[in-house]
Parts: sequence; C-alpha cells; structure tokens
Amino acid sequence: MTLTVKSFLGGLLLITSAAVAQAESGLTVEQARAAIAPFYNALNVAADRDASALVLQATAESWESCSSDTECKPRDKVAQTIAGFGKAIPDLKWEIKELLVSGNQVIVRGEGSGTPAVDFMGVPHGGKSFTLMSIDIHTIEDGKMVGRLKPIPQPR
Repeated sequence: MTLTVKSFLGGLLLITSAAVAQAESGLTVEQARAAIAPFYNALNVAADRDASALVLQATAESWESCSSDTECKPRDKVAQTIAGFGKAIPDLKWEIKELLVSGNQVIVRGEGSGTPAVDFMGVPHGGKSFTLMSIDIHTIEDGKMVGRLKPIPQPR
C-alpha cells in the first residue's frame, strides 16, 4: 500500500472511531439543537408564535427553571412568563451563538436583545434597548429538556 492510501485509511478509521464514540456517549450536535430549538424559538417574539406551547414542547413535565438554588419555577409558570415577554418586549430576539454537547448535557451561549415597552424586571421604562448574554446548561432525555435549568453560581 502506498503512503497516501495508508494515510487515507488511517484518517477514515479515526473519523469512524470518533463517530462511534459520539453515538455511544450521547447526543449529536444536531440532536441537541433539535431538542432545544422550540425553547429558544419561544424567546423570539412573533405574532404567529405560541411561545407557551413551544416551551411545553421542549421540556419534560418535571422540568424547572431556577433563578437561584432555592427559587425555581415549574415549566407551566415559565411558559406563561415567556409568553408574556411579547407584551413587555415586543421586539425580543434570542440567538444561539454557540452550542456545546457532552453526553446528554447541552451548553448554550445565547444572546438576547430588545427594547422594553414597559417597566421590566424592576427597571423603569426608558425606551432604551438592551443586549445580554446567557449561558444555559440543559440535560436532554428522550428529546426533551429535563431537570432544572440553573443559573451559574456567582462568586461570593
């Protein structure tokens, strides 16, 4: 065998081994994106979008969103809250900037932006836009987000 053929076969074996390891260890990036897409689509305000239904579609019944280790909301409350964002921030847009997968864990770096039309989260309405970054860690089972969506702990 020539060196070129050996190199090609070696590369093919390496790619195949990586694909098998990924399949055995968890989600592909495509599977992860498909599982979380409805949740992040719910965060983009559009007249024809049922944000509440999208949140419920993406999450298991036991899923919760936590703002601290002691404050968590069940999925139906989160779905209502996200559905109400359209009135508070009529141009809300949320983009997935980066997605990392490890087993059944999905890490999403997202960016939200918009202009509140009313007082929002304790900030008086002033007509100014905002942009923020989010880091979310999701656990996916059977194509749905499960467990708790927890914030990253802050140093004390």
